[in-house]
Amino acid sequence: MSRTLWFAAGAGASMYAMRKARRVKEALTADGLRDRAGALALGARLAREEIAQGKVEKESELRERLGLAPLPATPQLTASTTPRPQEGSN
Repeated sequence: MSRTLWFAAGAGASMYAMRKARRVKEALTADGLRDRAGALALGARLAREEIAQGKVEKESELRERLGLAPLPATPQLTASTTPRPQEGSN
């Protein structure tokens, strides 16, 4: 019983190690590093937008609480419904 248990544990550990090594190898390729950099940039942008939104909300709340004039409305960007022409296509 003991040998079977240790054999199964060793086989499971080696399968786990091989899978982990394959993932690390794939992550360190050019595409993997590019994906990680893109994800990092996206995360930083989302965090920056979240912080900016929080600042605006908190300032509005404080202005309301202190009886100051509300913030002027800022125009919101909207997506254009007309497609932009592709560069290089004639």
